[in-house]
Amino acid sequence: MQIIKIPSERVSALLGESGETKDYLERRMKVSISADSDGAVEINGDPLDEFIGKDIVKAIGRGFEPAVALRLLSDDYGFKLIDLRDYATHENARHRIMGRVIGEKGRTKEIIKEEVGADVVCYGHTVGVICAIDTLDYAMEAIFRIIEGSNHASVYAYLEKCRRKIKENEVRKLF
Repeated sequence: MQIIKIPSERVSALLGESGETKDYLERRMKVSISADSDGAVEINGDPLDEFIGKDIVKAIGRGFEPAVALRLLSDDYGFKLIDLRDYATHENARHRIMGRVIGEKGRTKEIIKEEVGADVVCYGHTVGVICAIDTLDYAMEAIFRIIEGSNHASVYAYLEKCRRKIKENEVRKLF
């Protein structure tokens, strides 16, 4: 059994309209999921499915849309969560960092998605990332560079180099 605490306002996103998301997860992973209004979610079933389900529930709880979080059912996708309290003690500093990660009108998040295929969500005091395992490190490095105060232009240049590496690796796999 796994017990995960998510924000109470995200319980409805986990359950889905008429319980469809919860039902789909239960069928797909052979687990039972129960959630209370306080945000305590209990997952029971096969230990491996519980482990995967824990990440999916945590991702939905940290702001990802269920459709994006469900990508974690594939072995090819990974999920990372960065707690900004580890990088900034004051709330104003965390908001500034979060603003840098989001970018003006969401442009930085959009560029990260375009270049390395990573979905990035900022929620509360966390930054979450879901993407293919082979590009997860690139996305995380870009986000850490932004958190540490690197110039956005240099981070974008780094992401562009990463995209070229990804394309080169795809071509190599063909031959």
